[in-house]
Parts: sequence; structure tokens; C-alpha cells
Amino acid sequence: MSAVAQPVAQPVAIRRARLESVDLLRGIVMILMAIDHSRDFFGTAINPVNLNVTTTPLFFTRWITHLCAPTFFLLTGTGAFLARRRKSTSELSRFLLTRGLWLIFLDAVVMRCLAMQFNFDFRVTFLIVLWALGWAMIVLSALVYFPAWVATSFGVIMIATHNLLDGLTWQNPLWSILHGPGFVLNTPRFVVFTVYALIPWVGVTAAGYGLGQIYNWPSERRQPFLLRLGLLLIAAFIVVRAINRYGDPLSWSAQKSALFTLMSFLNTTKYPPSFLFLLMTLGPAVMILWAVDSSTPRWLRPALVFGRVPMFYYLLHFPLIHLLAVAVCYARYGHAYWMFESPTLDRFPFTVPPGWGYSLPVVYLVWFVVVVGLYPLCRWFAGVRQRRSDWWLSYF
Repeated sequence: MSAVAQPVAQPVAIRRARLESVDLLRGIVMILMAIDHSRDFFGTAINPVNLNVTTTPLFFTRWITHLCAPTFFLLTGTGAFLARRRKSTSELSRFLLTRGLWLIFLDAVVMRCLAMQFNFDFRVTFLIVLWALGWAMIVLSALVYFPAWVATSFGVIMIATHNLLDGLTWQNPLWSILHGPGFVLNTPRFVVFTVYALIPWVGVTAAGYGLGQIYNWPSERRQPFLLRLGLLLIAAFIVVRAINRYGDPLSWSAQKSALFTLMSFLNTTKYPPSFLFLLMTLGPAVMILWAVDSSTPRWLRPALVFGRVPMFYYLLHFPLIHLLAVAVCYARYGHAYWMFESPTLDRFPFTVPPGWGYSLPVVYLVWFVVVVGLYPLCRWFAGVRQRRSDWWLSYF
């Protein structure tokens, strides 16, 4: 009996480890993401990447959160490939299409009204992460009908070459959507502004779909590949950035100190994400995948909870941070009407009260409260998803 049982048990263990490593990385970036959003609501108006006014702690607080969006887009594609184990191609395509449309609705309506601004006037609408992620899934819903190398090539080419378009400055809504940031609509009554342009975020998700193939490999082949790929991406970033000719609209330069020169070197463009920005963030992301491929460190296991229900966590953490800001604002000023007003373009995501803004220790305290506060809810919902297979659960 044992001789027969052993071959059956081994593949199950391998499959669980693969999925766990992806969930773990996703959970890590979801936790880091809340730092940046806590800073959006509680931080000062100082631009953390403006080297003329920033501080070292503020810069690196912003810089470490750069890891989040590229990793999430990458793992969306990887997760789509892994879903082929239980879905046919047509089922996967339909799921990606419908979930993509759902994410666009969530971004433009639910997150904007019920999470970030707490109003329904639609005066200012920012098209951000879920908007771009939704379109990335819609594009991927078509790419899944082709061999995986097609999606991989499509993604890599888009990531590596899209900065060739930087010189084009067409003033029209379509170009703002594809290669913003820019206005989709700009009238005295309504403003719609693209923050997350589709190029090259769509390509990152397509490349992630291609990366999913390695999770069909045995660990003896997969782990060296992840290590080499991560080191290659990091080395490519260092070399291309050092040349200072291509890959980012913002060149680096010598600053007042070696530390600030390093910050200039690392200060790449996120909107839209440059080739160098993606090399700088996806390289470390792949290295984390390699480091946790065989096992999950005990101290990181709580991150698995968030990684298993990332959308649930995402939808809850914004309104929780906003509610905390409302409470603090009311305690400080005696009223909090600013927290319900649409923002100006230069101060997202709400109208800032006079004198508003707190130091980094306060921001980190808010972040800690949010993450710890959401852990029990996310653990409960992860259990619900594990016990049940209702179709709607896959959309959260």
C-alpha cells in the first residue's frame, strides 16, 4: 500500500507548495501596499520622490511600495495560467473577460464612491489599479487561445519597447488611456483622469501568464530558473540605468551626497511604468518567488492569509483607512466635511483640511492598525473560499 500511495502524495505536495509561494508573494505586496495608501490619507503633501524636498525615510517608504503594483499585475497573469488546471480554455477566457469588466466597474464606481471619496458626485474620477488590471484581464482573455509563448512575447516586447512612445504627446482621450497619465474628460463639472495607463500594465500581466508555465516544472528545474531570471532582471536594471540613455524619461544625476545619488538612480517613473521601473520591481519580486518556492518561513505565514483573498483585502483596506482619517479629522477639527469632498488633481484621494498631514511614524501606526484589523476578516473569508465553491467567490 505504501509503495502505491507514495507517487500519489508527492504531486499533491508539489502543487500546494507552488500555489503557496505565489499566494505568499501576493500577500506580502498587499501588506506593503497599505503603507502607501495610509500615507495618501495621513501623510504630508511632500512629494516623496522629489529629491529637492523629500527625506530619506520618506523616499524609501514610497520606493518599497513600488514593488506592489508590478507584482500584482504579474501574478494576475501567473494565476490565470494556473487556473488552466481546473478550467478549459473557453471557461478561462470567459472568466477573465467577466472579471475584467467587474474590476473596471469596481474601480470607477465602487472604489471611487464608497472607499476613497465617500461621495457620489463623480466630479473627479481617477482611473487607477483595478481599472488597468481589468483591461489586462480582458486582453488576456483573448491571448489564452494562443500558445503561452505568444502571451509571453507580447508582454516582454511591450515592457521593453514602450518607452519608444514617450516622445509622442497626442492630446486625446485614447492616448491618455493607452499611454497616460492624462485626461479622458476635462470639463468644469467632471474630470476623468487616467493614472494607470494600459501600456505596459497589460504587458506585465501577459508576461506573468507566460511565467506561470514554470509551475508545471519540477522544483529542481523551477528554482534555478527563478534565481537566474531574478538576477538577470536586477542586473539589466543596473546596467541600463547606469547607461542613462533609455528606459526612463527621468535621468539620474549626481546629487548632494552618495545616498541621494543612489536615490536618484532608483527614482524611476511609475506613471506610466517605465522599462526601468519594471526591471527594478519585477526582479526583486521574482527573487522572492525563488526564496519561498520550497517552503514558507514561519514568520511570513500570516501574509498567506492576505494573499489568498487579495481582492477582499483591497476592497476593505481603503474604506478602513478613510474611516480612520474621518475619525481623526473629527477629533481634531470638530467636523470632517473635507473627507467627503472630491479632491483636486494634485491631492488624491480627498480634499485636505488646513494643516493636515502627519509624520511617518503616524503613517506606520495607521498601517499597522489597518493590517492587524483586517487580518481576522481576511482569515474568515479565506476559510469561506476554502470550504465553498460558489461562483461569485472567485470575483473577490
